[in-house]
Amino acid sequence: MTKGLTCDVVVVGAGMVGAACALYAARAGLDVTVVDRGPVAGGTTGAGEGNLLVSDKEPGPELDLALLSGRLWTELAAEYGESIEYEAKGGVVVASSAESLTALRHLADGQRAAGVVAEPVGPEDLYTLEPRLAPGLPGAVRYPQDSQVMPALAAAHLIRASGARLLTGRTVTAVLRTPGGAVRGVRTGHGEIHAPAVVNAAGTWGGELAALAGARLPVLPRRGFVLVTEPLPRLIHHKVYAADYVADVASDSAALQTSPVVEGTAAGPVLIGASRERVGFDRSFSLPVVRALAAGATRLFPFLADVRALRSYVGFRPYLPDHLPAVGPDPRVPGLHHACGHEGAGIGLATGTGHLIAQALTGAPPDLSLSPFRPDRFPAPEEAP
Repeated sequence: MTKGLTCDVVVVGAGMVGAACALYAARAGLDVTVVDRGPVAGGTTGAGEGNLLVSDKEPGPELDLALLSGRLWTELAAEYGESIEYEAKGGVVVASSAESLTALRHLADGQRAAGVVAEPVGPEDLYTLEPRLAPGLPGAVRYPQDSQVMPALAAAHLIRASGARLLTGRTVTAVLRTPGGAVRGVRTGHGEIHAPAVVNAAGTWGGELAALAGARLPVLPRRGFVLVTEPLPRLIHHKVYAADYVADVASDSAALQTSPVVEGTAAGPVLIGASRERVGFDRSFSLPVVRALAAGATRLFPFLADVRALRSYVGFRPYLPDHLPAVGPDPRVPGLHHACGHEGAGIGLATGTGHLIAQALTGAPPDLSLSPFRPDRFPAPEEAP
């Protein structure tokens, strides 16, 4: 039993976002406890590819958060680069037609105005960057700021670096509150942990944790599969994906969507995505989805038709209806802070999120406005038009 444990802040969730919240809160001088019902990186983080992307985001609050996060990831890479397998590989977004190239370059113009480095690539230079791409593609945009980490390693290293108290295998069963409604800690099956602040970094279970505190946060799981090939020499040099991936990310559809995303890794296997569908927490293997991923990847890189896929894995992105995460204090429950709902961008957005949460916890002026990320921005069902 955890008896009489007291700290400044309890972070619920030991994934990448929770790890970053712990790190930056600790660096701000707070005594932090991290609680998770499973192991470190046991949820969405452990099923992710580790992408740190600006290329797939339209101008707006999420891109601003991605740019902040990218700067912070670069700082962390200087400290932990090899140990977290940080790789500044860059991204290449490929158009399949003249029309899609026009749309892609229009998007890149807006991203560039927001601070993204987005380099137009003609057909000749495209095949210099990625010689094994399918022939006849009209062009692309290169994003040198895109990078990658090994997510489970990164989460573990950040929690260790934070010095936070780590309690795994402990399910939060209640958020404790004062008679006035303010947070005063959490209860687990092992006892109570007392703190004036609780950070909801529970990923796809963020809605459930919010409900324990009496707040509504409509987080839904959005399932995705990844195919993993046999180890190969480095034949793909960037993260490469088709331009329609951006539209799939922004889609509200619950139906299955697939768009090819292909990248090599430092360890050798090629990772192939991306699929999105809302099917609850159904983890069952789907042959049609995996076939669609393989077909999309071979359209981009024909040589992959002769490469063996060794395995696939599935994960759930924590999805909020407007595709923005909930970040910051909850005005409905004093002391409750949210850091969840990042969908498939949680690894990349984790550092900025953790930094903003630490600023909110200590009363420091935030580096970005938290208004677009307000957790109370969603109307209750009976209030919806």
